[in-house]
Amino acid sequence: MGAHSHSDSFSYRPIGKYDFEEFIDMAIRFHNYPAPGLLVGGYMVEEAKRQIPRGVLYEAIAETGWCLPDAVQMLTPCTIGNGWLRVVHHGVYGLVLYDKFTGEGIRVWLDIAKFPKDSEIRTWYLKLRPKIEQDSDRLRHEIGMLGSDILSSGPVKVRKQHLGKRSKGRIVICPGCGEAYPAKDGNVCKICQGNTLYEPMPGMPKGGFLTGSHPEA
Repeated sequence: MGAHSHSDSFSYRPIGKYDFEEFIDMAIRFHNYPAPGLLVGGYMVEEAKRQIPRGVLYEAIAETGWCLPDAVQMLTPCTIGNGWLRVVHHGVYGLVLYDKFTGEGIRVWLDIAKFPKDSEIRTWYLKLRPKIEQDSDRLRHEIGMLGSDILSSGPVKVRKQHLGKRSKGRIVICPGCGEAYPAKDGNVCKICQGNTLYEPMPGMPKGGFLTGSHPEA
């Protein structure tokens, strides 16, 4: 039985101004799937927003790259592209909204100590069973019923060196590949330093983005 079919018998916790079923639909459109981490993340974002003083210009930190950044982007003005959302790969399910000038903010995290015993949430989060054996409908139902009850929060202050507007700095031309890059990265761009993601294949141009070699004339 899915989350939608429970709505006649149960009252799910809203996620900000959205009811739970509405947020599921939003998650499908934005994320392609109503992932449990995204649904939980919605409650996390709204809990942090609730505790941030009204009128504060805030930025965000997501402490994992799994699902949580999308919840931030769906429910706040903070995105990876505009630089107001920073993703740090600490591997924990926590996020921070903080005053962009002072660094003072609120950290919210998924608190294992608050999981009901024998809950599907515990099974999912701790991977006690393979994903194919988990009950996704029951999991969504539990998330919608518990909402922020499985979260904890507390004040934090972001270190000063992490505040302020990000900048590429001076831009120069890479002598290896001929592409423009931030001078602070070194004498050649990072790709020409060997940090390429691509395997050579027929038809691809030979350049720094592949091998670090100078493009052929």
